[in-house]
Amino acid sequence: MVCFCIAVFCLYATPQHAALPAVLSGGEPMPSLAPMLEASTPGVVNIATYASVSVTSPLLQDPFFRRFFNVPERRLRRSQSAGSGVIVDAEGGYIVTNSHVVDRADEINVTLADGRTLPAKLVGIDTQVDLAVLEVKSDRLTALPFADSSALRVGDFVVAIGNPFGLEQTVTSGIISALGRSGLGIEGYEDFIQTDASINPGNSGGALVNLQGAVVGINTAIIAPGGGNVGIGFAIPSNIVTVIMRELIEHGEVRRGRIGLDVATLNPDLATAFGTGLIEGVVVMDVEPGSAADGAGLRTGDVITHLANRVARKVGDYRSQAAVTMIGDTLELDVVRDNETRRYSVVMTDDVVARVDGDRLDDRLGGAVFNDFRDESDPKDGGGVLVSEVDVNGSAYSYGLEDGDVIVAANRRRIHDVGGLWRAFKADAVLRLRIYRSGRYGELSIR
Repeated sequence: MVCFCIAVFCLYATPQHAALPAVLSGGEPMPSLAPMLEASTPGVVNIATYASVSVTSPLLQDPFFRRFFNVPERRLRRSQSAGSGVIVDAEGGYIVTNSHVVDRADEINVTLADGRTLPAKLVGIDTQVDLAVLEVKSDRLTALPFADSSALRVGDFVVAIGNPFGLEQTVTSGIISALGRSGLGIEGYEDFIQTDASINPGNSGGALVNLQGAVVGINTAIIAPGGGNVGIGFAIPSNIVTVIMRELIEHGEVRRGRIGLDVATLNPDLATAFGTGLIEGVVVMDVEPGSAADGAGLRTGDVITHLANRVARKVGDYRSQAAVTMIGDTLELDVVRDNETRRYSVVMTDDVVARVDGDRLDDRLGGAVFNDFRDESDPKDGGGVLVSEVDVNGSAYSYGLEDGDVIVAANRRRIHDVGGLWRAFKADAVLRLRIYRSGRYGELSIR
Protein backbone atom coordinates (compact mmCIF):
# COMPACT_ATOMS: atom_id res chain seq x y z
CA MET A 1 0.00 0.00 0.00
CA VAL A 2 2.81 2.39 0.82
CA CYS A 3 4.55 1.63 -2.44
CA PHE A 4 1.29 2.23 -4.34
CA CYS A 5 0.79 5.62 -2.69
CA ILE A 6 4.32 6.65 -3.46
CA ALA A 7 3.88 5.57 -7.06
CA VAL A 8 0.69 7.58 -7.37
CA PHE A 9 2.32 10.62 -5.78
CA CYS A 10 5.24 10.40 -8.16
CA LEU A 11 2.87 10.04 -11.10
CA TYR A 12 0.99 13.23 -10.22
CA ALA A 13 4.17 15.08 -9.34
CA THR A 14 5.54 14.50 -12.85
CA PRO A 15 4.99 17.55 -15.14
CA GLN A 16 2.31 16.81 -17.76
CA HIS A 17 3.37 19.45 -20.39
CA ALA A 18 7.00 20.07 -21.23
CA ALA A 19 7.95 23.57 -22.44
CA LEU A 20 8.93 23.97 -26.09
CA PRO A 21 12.67 24.11 -26.61
CA ALA A 22 14.19 27.52 -27.30
CA VAL A 23 16.13 26.05 -30.22
CA LEU A 24 15.70 23.12 -32.55
CA SER A 25 18.00 20.11 -32.42
CA GLY A 26 20.25 21.57 -35.12
CA GLY A 27 20.79 24.77 -33.16
CA GLU A 28 18.30 26.80 -35.23
CA PRO A 29 15.88 29.02 -33.27
CA MET A 30 12.18 28.11 -33.19
CA PRO A 31 10.33 29.69 -36.14
CA SER A 32 8.22 32.72 -35.20
CA LEU A 33 6.01 35.23 -36.98
CA ALA A 34 6.94 37.92 -34.47
CA PRO A 35 9.59 39.70 -36.60
CA MET A 36 7.23 39.93 -39.59
CA LEU A 37 4.34 41.14 -37.42
CA GLU A 38 6.47 43.78 -35.73
CA ALA A 39 7.00 45.30 -39.17
CA SER A 40 3.43 44.76 -40.47
CA THR A 41 1.06 45.59 -37.63
CA PRO A 42 1.82 49.36 -37.66
CA GLY A 43 0.26 49.41 -41.14
CA VAL A 44 -3.14 48.19 -39.88
CA VAL A 45 -5.47 50.66 -38.14
CA ASN A 46 -8.69 50.67 -36.17
CA ILE A 47 -11.58 52.60 -37.73
CA ALA A 48 -14.41 54.02 -35.60
CA THR A 49 -17.41 55.48 -37.41
CA TYR A 50 -20.31 57.53 -36.15
CA ALA A 51 -23.65 58.13 -37.84
CA SER A 52 -26.90 59.89 -36.99
CA VAL A 53 -29.82 57.48 -37.32
CA SER A 54 -33.44 58.59 -37.37
CA VAL A 55 -35.52 56.64 -34.86
CA THR A 56 -39.23 56.68 -34.12
CA SER A 57 -40.79 55.59 -30.85
CA PRO A 58 -44.30 54.03 -30.97
CA LEU A 59 -45.39 56.64 -28.45
CA LEU A 60 -44.32 59.42 -30.80
CA GLN A 61 -46.76 58.15 -33.42
CA ASP A 62 -49.58 59.54 -31.28
CA PRO A 63 -50.15 63.21 -32.27
CA PHE A 64 -51.63 64.01 -28.82
CA PHE A 65 -48.55 62.62 -27.04
CA ARG A 66 -46.18 64.62 -29.29
CA ARG A 67 -48.21 67.81 -28.79
CA PHE A 68 -48.59 67.33 -25.03
CA PHE A 69 -44.90 66.70 -24.41
CA ASN A 70 -43.75 69.03 -27.19
CA VAL A 71 -41.45 66.46 -28.82
CA PRO A 72 -40.68 66.00 -32.54
CA GLU A 73 -42.08 63.09 -34.51
CA ARG A 74 -38.59 61.74 -35.23
CA ARG A 75 -35.40 61.89 -33.21
CA LEU A 76 -31.78 61.32 -34.17
CA ARG A 77 -29.77 58.67 -32.39
CA ARG A 78 -25.98 58.59 -32.57
CA SER A 79 -24.73 55.13 -33.59
CA GLN A 80 -21.16 53.83 -33.55
CA SER A 81 -19.44 50.94 -35.30
CA ALA A 82 -15.89 49.72 -35.75
CA GLY A 83 -13.72 48.08 -38.36
CA SER A 84 -10.17 47.92 -39.60
CA GLY A 85 -8.12 49.47 -42.38
CA VAL A 86 -4.74 49.21 -44.09
CA ILE A 87 -2.35 52.11 -44.74
CA VAL A 88 -1.45 51.92 -48.44
CA ASP A 89 0.32 55.25 -48.95
CA ALA A 90 2.27 56.71 -46.02
CA GLU A 91 3.12 59.96 -47.78
CA GLY A 92 -0.40 60.64 -49.05
CA GLY A 93 -2.07 59.32 -45.89
CA TYR A 94 -4.33 56.91 -47.79
CA ILE A 95 -6.03 53.99 -46.06
CA VAL A 96 -8.09 51.26 -47.71
CA THR A 97 -10.98 49.53 -45.94
CA ASN A 98 -14.35 47.95 -46.71
CA SER A 99 -17.13 50.20 -47.96
CA HIS A 100 -19.57 48.69 -45.45
CA VAL A 101 -17.29 49.86 -42.62
CA VAL A 102 -17.64 53.56 -43.52
CA ASP A 103 -20.85 53.66 -45.55
CA ARG A 104 -23.33 56.29 -44.23
CA ALA A 105 -20.84 57.51 -41.61
CA ASP A 106 -20.79 61.26 -40.96
CA GLU A 107 -17.67 61.05 -38.77
CA ILE A 108 -14.68 58.71 -39.17
CA ASN A 109 -11.76 58.39 -36.77
CA VAL A 110 -8.67 56.26 -37.31
CA THR A 111 -6.55 54.92 -34.44
CA LEU A 112 -3.00 53.94 -35.31
CA ALA A 113 -1.07 51.09 -33.77
CA ASP A 114 0.97 53.62 -31.71
CA GLY A 115 -2.23 54.93 -30.09
CA ARG A 116 -2.70 58.17 -32.07
CA THR A 117 -6.28 58.93 -33.15
CA LEU A 118 -6.81 60.96 -36.32
CA PRO A 119 -9.89 62.28 -38.13
CA ALA A 120 -10.30 60.73 -41.59
CA LYS A 121 -11.90 61.97 -44.80
CA LEU A 122 -13.73 59.63 -47.17
CA VAL A 123 -12.00 59.84 -50.56
CA GLY A 124 -14.20 57.43 -52.48
CA ILE A 125 -16.27 54.29 -52.20
CA ASP A 126 -17.06 51.28 -54.39
CA THR A 127 -19.95 49.24 -53.03
CA GLN A 128 -19.76 46.75 -55.92
CA VAL A 129 -16.43 45.41 -54.61
CA ASP A 130 -16.91 46.57 -50.98
CA LEU A 131 -13.89 48.85 -50.88
CA ALA A 132 -13.34 52.44 -49.75
CA VAL A 133 -10.37 54.78 -49.44
CA LEU A 134 -9.84 57.20 -46.53
CA GLU A 135 -7.33 60.01 -46.13
CA VAL A 136 -5.63 61.18 -42.94
CA LYS A 137 -3.16 64.02 -42.37
CA SER A 138 -0.18 62.82 -40.36
CA ASP A 139 3.48 61.90 -40.49
CA ARG A 140 5.17 58.76 -39.19
CA LEU A 141 2.76 56.45 -41.01
CA THR A 142 3.70 52.92 -42.04
CA ALA A 143 2.35 51.61 -45.33
CA LEU A 144 2.19 47.91 -46.15
CA PRO A 145 3.50 46.56 -49.47
CA PHE A 146 1.18 44.59 -51.76
CA ALA A 147 1.88 41.13 -53.19
CA ASP A 148 0.64 39.64 -56.47
CA SER A 149 -2.52 37.74 -55.49
CA SER A 150 -2.50 35.82 -58.80
CA ALA A 151 0.56 33.96 -57.50
CA LEU A 152 -1.32 32.56 -54.48
CA ARG A 153 -1.83 28.82 -54.15
CA VAL A 154 -4.19 26.80 -52.00
CA GLY A 155 -2.20 25.83 -48.92
CA ASP A 156 -0.13 29.03 -48.67
CA PHE A 157 0.19 30.33 -45.11
CA VAL A 158 -1.47 33.68 -44.37
CA VAL A 159 -2.07 35.93 -41.37
CA ALA A 160 -5.15 38.11 -40.76
CA ILE A 161 -4.53 41.39 -38.91
CA GLY A 162 -7.37 43.51 -37.58
CA ASN A 163 -9.45 44.63 -34.62
CA PRO A 164 -12.08 41.93 -34.01
CA PHE A 165 -15.00 42.82 -31.74
CA GLY A 166 -13.45 46.25 -31.16
CA LEU A 167 -10.45 44.72 -29.39
CA GLU A 168 -7.01 46.16 -29.89
CA GLN A 169 -4.99 44.78 -32.76
CA THR A 170 -5.20 41.01 -33.09
CA VAL A 171 -3.50 38.53 -35.42
CA THR A 172 -4.72 35.09 -36.47
CA SER A 173 -3.05 32.62 -38.81
CA GLY A 174 -4.17 29.97 -41.25
CA ILE A 175 -3.88 28.90 -44.86
CA ILE A 176 -5.48 29.72 -48.18
CA SER A 177 -8.41 27.31 -48.36
CA ALA A 178 -9.67 28.19 -51.86
CA LEU A 179 -9.29 30.81 -54.58
CA GLY A 180 -11.75 32.50 -56.90
CA ARG A 181 -14.79 32.03 -54.70
CA SER A 182 -17.90 33.62 -56.23
CA GLY A 183 -21.67 33.23 -56.28
CA LEU A 184 -21.96 34.00 -52.56
CA GLY A 185 -24.27 36.99 -53.05
CA ILE A 186 -22.08 39.16 -50.82
CA GLU A 187 -20.94 41.75 -53.36
CA GLY A 188 -21.64 42.77 -56.93
CA TYR A 189 -18.25 41.46 -58.13
CA GLU A 190 -16.93 38.41 -56.32
CA ASP A 191 -13.53 36.75 -56.66
CA PHE A 192 -12.70 35.99 -53.05
CA ILE A 193 -9.73 34.39 -51.36
CA GLN A 194 -11.08 31.87 -48.84
CA THR A 195 -9.04 31.31 -45.68
CA ASP A 196 -9.39 29.50 -42.37
CA ALA A 197 -7.53 32.27 -40.53
CA SER A 198 -10.06 33.50 -37.97
CA ILE A 199 -11.90 36.58 -39.28
CA ASN A 200 -14.47 38.02 -36.92
CA PRO A 201 -16.67 41.15 -36.81
CA GLY A 202 -14.35 44.13 -36.64
CA ASN A 203 -11.74 42.43 -38.83
CA SER A 204 -13.48 43.87 -41.90
CA GLY A 205 -11.09 46.05 -43.85
CA GLY A 206 -8.01 44.57 -42.19
CA ALA A 207 -5.06 42.97 -43.93
CA LEU A 208 -4.53 39.40 -45.03
CA VAL A 209 -0.75 39.11 -45.39
CA ASN A 210 1.72 36.45 -46.48
CA LEU A 211 4.69 35.33 -44.41
CA GLN A 212 6.75 38.21 -45.82
CA GLY A 213 4.23 40.74 -44.48
CA ALA A 214 2.91 41.79 -47.91
CA VAL A 215 -0.84 42.27 -48.36
CA VAL A 216 -2.48 39.53 -50.43
CA GLY A 217 -6.06 40.55 -49.61
CA ILE A 218 -8.41 42.78 -47.64
CA ASN A 219 -10.61 40.88 -45.18
CA THR A 220 -14.27 41.40 -45.96
CA ALA A 221 -16.68 38.68 -44.80
CA ILE A 222 -17.23 35.49 -42.86
CA ILE A 223 -19.70 32.64 -42.99
CA ALA A 224 -20.90 32.25 -39.41
CA PRO A 225 -24.21 30.38 -39.03
CA GLY A 226 -23.97 30.50 -35.24
CA GLY A 227 -22.68 34.05 -35.07
CA GLY A 228 -19.05 33.03 -34.54
CA ASN A 229 -16.06 32.07 -36.65
CA VAL A 230 -16.26 28.63 -38.25
CA GLY A 231 -13.05 28.75 -40.24
CA ILE A 232 -14.50 30.17 -43.46
CA GLY A 233 -13.46 33.75 -44.12
CA PHE A 234 -13.13 35.74 -47.32
CA ALA A 235 -10.77 38.44 -48.52
CA ILE A 236 -10.71 40.64 -51.64
CA PRO A 237 -7.55 39.80 -53.66
CA SER A 238 -4.80 42.42 -53.62
CA ASN A 239 -4.77 42.68 -57.43
CA ILE A 240 -8.38 43.89 -57.37
CA VAL A 241 -7.72 46.17 -54.40
CA THR A 242 -4.81 47.97 -56.10
CA VAL A 243 -6.88 48.82 -59.19
CA ILE A 244 -9.92 50.01 -57.22
CA MET A 245 -7.96 52.12 -54.76
CA ARG A 246 -6.02 53.76 -57.62
CA GLU A 247 -9.30 54.72 -59.30
CA LEU A 248 -10.72 56.10 -56.07
CA ILE A 249 -7.59 58.13 -55.28
CA GLU A 250 -7.27 59.53 -58.82
CA HIS A 251 -10.95 60.12 -59.64
CA GLY A 252 -12.91 59.86 -56.38
CA GLU A 253 -15.03 57.15 -58.01
CA VAL A 254 -14.67 53.91 -59.94
CA ARG A 255 -15.25 54.45 -63.66
CA ARG A 256 -15.82 50.91 -64.96
CA GLY A 257 -16.13 50.27 -68.63
CA ARG A 258 -19.30 48.59 -69.87
CA ILE A 259 -18.10 45.40 -71.57
CA GLY A 260 -21.64 44.30 -72.45
CA LEU A 261 -21.60 40.49 -72.35
CA ASP A 262 -24.07 38.03 -70.85
CA VAL A 263 -21.96 34.94 -70.11
CA ALA A 264 -22.17 31.45 -68.62
CA THR A 265 -19.66 28.79 -67.60
CA LEU A 266 -19.26 26.27 -70.42
CA ASN A 267 -20.74 22.85 -69.62
CA PRO A 268 -21.44 19.77 -71.78
CA ASP A 269 -24.99 20.91 -72.61
CA LEU A 270 -23.84 24.36 -73.73
CA ALA A 271 -20.92 22.85 -75.64
CA THR A 272 -23.36 20.66 -77.56
CA ALA A 273 -25.80 23.53 -78.14
CA PHE A 274 -23.11 25.81 -79.57
CA GLY A 275 -21.21 23.08 -81.39
CA THR A 276 -17.85 23.44 -79.70
CA GLY A 277 -15.41 20.75 -78.70
CA LEU A 278 -14.05 22.74 -75.78
CA ILE A 279 -14.58 21.39 -72.28
CA GLU A 280 -13.97 24.60 -70.34
CA GLY A 281 -14.31 28.31 -70.92
CA VAL A 282 -16.83 31.16 -70.68
CA VAL A 283 -19.53 31.09 -73.34
CA VAL A 284 -21.16 34.29 -74.60
CA MET A 285 -24.93 33.89 -74.19
CA ASP A 286 -25.81 37.34 -75.50
CA VAL A 287 -24.17 40.63 -76.48
CA GLU A 288 -25.56 43.96 -75.31
CA PRO A 289 -26.46 46.06 -78.36
CA GLY A 290 -24.31 49.16 -78.68
CA SER A 291 -21.81 48.00 -76.05
CA ALA A 292 -18.03 47.89 -76.33
CA ALA A 293 -18.17 44.12 -76.93
CA ASP A 294 -20.75 44.62 -79.67
CA GLY A 295 -18.51 47.18 -81.36
CA ALA A 296 -15.52 44.84 -81.14
CA GLY A 297 -17.40 42.07 -82.94
CA LEU A 298 -18.18 39.55 -80.18
CA ARG A 299 -21.10 37.20 -80.96
CA THR A 300 -23.45 34.84 -79.15
CA GLY A 301 -21.84 31.39 -78.99
CA ASP A 302 -18.27 32.64 -78.76
CA VAL A 303 -16.26 30.81 -76.10
CA ILE A 304 -13.82 33.03 -74.19
CA THR A 305 -10.68 31.12 -73.22
CA HIS A 306 -8.48 34.00 -72.03
CA LEU A 307 -9.18 37.44 -70.54
CA ALA A 308 -6.28 39.89 -70.42
CA ASN A 309 -3.93 36.91 -71.08
CA ARG A 310 -5.34 34.96 -68.13
CA VAL A 311 -7.19 31.68 -68.47
CA ALA A 312 -10.99 31.99 -68.27
CA ARG A 313 -12.66 28.85 -66.93
CA LYS A 314 -15.82 30.14 -65.26
CA VAL A 315 -18.13 33.15 -64.98
CA GLY A 316 -16.24 34.29 -61.89
CA ASP A 317 -13.13 34.78 -64.03
CA TYR A 318 -15.07 37.09 -66.35
CA ARG A 319 -16.66 39.04 -63.50
CA SER A 320 -13.37 39.52 -61.64
CA GLN A 321 -11.86 40.96 -64.81
CA ALA A 322 -14.93 43.16 -65.38
CA ALA A 323 -14.44 44.52 -61.85
CA VAL A 324 -11.03 45.96 -62.78
CA THR A 325 -11.69 46.98 -66.40
CA MET A 326 -11.93 50.75 -66.36
CA ILE A 327 -12.79 53.44 -68.88
CA GLY A 328 -9.71 53.98 -71.02
CA ASP A 329 -8.60 50.33 -70.79
CA THR A 330 -8.38 47.91 -73.70
CA LEU A 331 -9.43 44.38 -72.77
CA GLU A 332 -7.90 41.59 -74.86
CA LEU A 333 -10.06 38.47 -75.24
CA ASP A 334 -9.09 35.15 -76.84
CA VAL A 335 -12.24 33.59 -78.30
CA VAL A 336 -12.94 30.31 -80.03
CA ARG A 337 -15.52 30.63 -82.83
CA ASP A 338 -16.18 27.89 -85.39
CA ASN A 339 -13.20 25.98 -83.92
CA GLU A 340 -10.87 28.89 -84.70
CA THR A 341 -9.11 30.99 -82.06
CA ARG A 342 -9.48 34.74 -82.55
CA ARG A 343 -8.33 37.72 -80.52
CA TYR A 344 -10.59 40.71 -79.95
CA SER A 345 -9.67 44.06 -78.44
CA VAL A 346 -12.56 45.59 -76.50
CA VAL A 347 -11.91 49.30 -76.03
CA MET A 348 -13.51 50.94 -73.00
CA THR A 349 -14.06 54.39 -74.48
CA ASP A 350 -15.20 57.24 -72.27
CA ASP A 351 -18.64 58.77 -72.91
CA VAL A 352 -19.76 56.17 -75.47
CA VAL A 353 -23.33 56.91 -76.54
CA ALA A 354 -25.04 53.76 -77.80
CA ARG A 355 -27.30 53.98 -80.86
CA VAL A 356 -29.25 50.78 -81.46
CA ASP A 357 -32.06 49.67 -83.76
CA GLY A 358 -35.10 48.68 -81.74
CA ASP A 359 -35.42 45.13 -83.08
CA ARG A 360 -31.99 44.37 -81.59
CA LEU A 361 -33.38 45.14 -78.16
CA ASP A 362 -36.69 43.34 -78.67
CA ASP A 363 -38.82 42.37 -81.68
CA ARG A 364 -41.64 44.56 -80.36
CA LEU A 365 -39.46 47.67 -80.71
CA GLY A 366 -38.91 47.35 -84.44
CA GLY A 367 -39.05 50.50 -86.55
CA ALA A 368 -37.42 52.77 -83.96
CA VAL A 369 -33.90 53.79 -83.02
CA PHE A 370 -32.81 54.10 -79.38
CA ASN A 371 -29.97 56.26 -78.04
CA ASP A 372 -28.38 56.78 -74.65
CA PHE A 373 -29.71 60.06 -73.28
CA ARG A 374 -27.82 62.07 -70.69
CA ASP A 375 -29.27 64.92 -68.72
CA GLU A 376 -26.30 67.14 -67.94
CA SER A 377 -28.45 69.25 -65.61
CA ASP A 378 -28.95 66.27 -63.29
CA PRO A 379 -25.50 64.78 -62.63
CA LYS A 380 -26.69 62.50 -59.83
CA ASP A 381 -29.40 60.48 -61.48
CA GLY A 382 -30.03 61.92 -64.93
CA GLY A 383 -30.27 60.10 -68.20
CA GLY A 384 -32.43 57.50 -69.85
CA VAL A 385 -33.08 56.18 -73.35
CA LEU A 386 -34.09 58.52 -76.17
CA VAL A 387 -36.52 57.17 -78.79
CA SER A 388 -35.72 58.51 -82.26
CA GLU A 389 -36.53 57.90 -85.90
CA VAL A 390 -39.84 56.13 -85.23
CA ASP A 391 -41.36 54.48 -88.31
CA VAL A 392 -45.15 54.83 -88.22
CA ASN A 393 -45.39 51.37 -89.83
CA GLY A 394 -43.24 49.72 -87.17
CA SER A 395 -44.26 47.80 -84.08
CA ALA A 396 -42.69 50.35 -81.70
CA TYR A 397 -45.08 53.02 -83.02
CA SER A 398 -48.06 50.66 -82.61
CA TYR A 399 -47.27 50.43 -78.87
CA GLY A 400 -47.42 54.22 -78.60
CA LEU A 401 -43.76 55.22 -78.71
CA GLU A 402 -43.03 58.50 -80.47
CA ASP A 403 -39.98 60.32 -81.73
CA GLY A 404 -38.46 62.33 -78.85
CA ASP A 405 -39.76 60.15 -76.01
CA VAL A 406 -37.30 59.51 -73.18
CA ILE A 407 -37.67 56.18 -71.34
CA VAL A 408 -36.64 56.65 -67.72
CA ALA A 409 -37.93 53.46 -66.04
CA ALA A 410 -39.21 49.96 -66.77
CA ASN A 411 -41.40 48.12 -64.26
CA ARG A 412 -40.43 50.72 -61.63
CA ARG A 413 -36.71 50.15 -62.16
CA ARG A 414 -34.66 53.18 -63.20
CA ILE A 415 -33.26 53.00 -66.73
CA HIS A 416 -30.07 54.97 -67.38
CA ASP A 417 -29.00 53.73 -70.82
CA VAL A 418 -29.74 51.40 -73.71
CA GLY A 419 -28.03 48.53 -71.88
CA GLY A 420 -30.43 48.91 -68.97
CA LEU A 421 -33.43 48.80 -71.32
CA TRP A 422 -32.02 45.69 -73.00
CA ARG A 423 -31.63 43.95 -69.64
CA ALA A 424 -35.17 44.94 -68.67
CA PHE A 425 -36.60 43.26 -71.76
CA LYS A 426 -34.52 40.14 -71.05
CA ALA A 427 -35.85 39.98 -67.49
CA ASP A 428 -39.58 40.58 -68.05
CA ALA A 429 -41.90 39.57 -70.88
CA VAL A 430 -44.29 42.45 -70.13
CA LEU A 431 -42.91 45.90 -69.44
CA ARG A 432 -44.55 49.04 -68.16
CA LEU A 433 -42.39 51.90 -69.40
CA ARG A 434 -42.29 55.32 -67.78
CA ILE A 435 -41.97 57.94 -70.51
CA TYR A 436 -41.02 61.61 -70.44
CA ARG A 437 -42.75 63.43 -73.31
CA SER A 438 -43.27 67.15 -73.91
CA GLY A 439 -42.59 68.11 -70.31
CA ARG A 440 -44.83 65.45 -68.75
CA TYR A 441 -44.50 61.85 -67.56
CA GLY A 442 -46.71 59.01 -68.72
CA GLU A 443 -46.71 55.23 -68.98
CA LEU A 444 -46.91 52.71 -71.82
CA SER A 445 -47.23 48.93 -71.68
CA ILE A 446 -45.25 46.62 -73.99
CA ARG A 447 -46.94 43.22 -74.10
